[in-house]
Amino acid sequence: MAIFCYKTKDGNIVDRSYPCGKAPNRIKLDDGSEAKRFLAAELGSVSVPSEKNWPLTCIASGVHPEQRQELSDYLKNKGVPTEVNKDGDPVYRSAAHRKKALKARGMFDRAGYY
Repeated sequence: MAIFCYKTKDGNIVDRSYPCGKAPNRIKLDDGSEAKRFLAAELGSVSVPSEKNWPLTCIASGVHPEQRQELSDYLKNKGVPTEVNKDGDPVYRSAAHRKKALKARGMFDRAGYY
């Protein structure tokens, strides 16, 4: 499985995991909107996140969909209320929120730019 990037009409970038060679050119998001494959984000250099990159849905720190409520409750009890989407992926509101939520779970991002 590989991670592929998609860009929404309002400029947000979301990522999804698909088997290599099986990623669609367009995807439907939970809110009914559509996102188009964004090759520049996949092939380009990594840039420092800016305000337009948030909120960020992170599949790397996600859980099984059946555990989404458990993760949400755990982070809320740790003082970092976090939305967890139907796929079990946390939605971080900012770099600071992401850092706190990952730290509450004993995780960190070496390329987090914070």
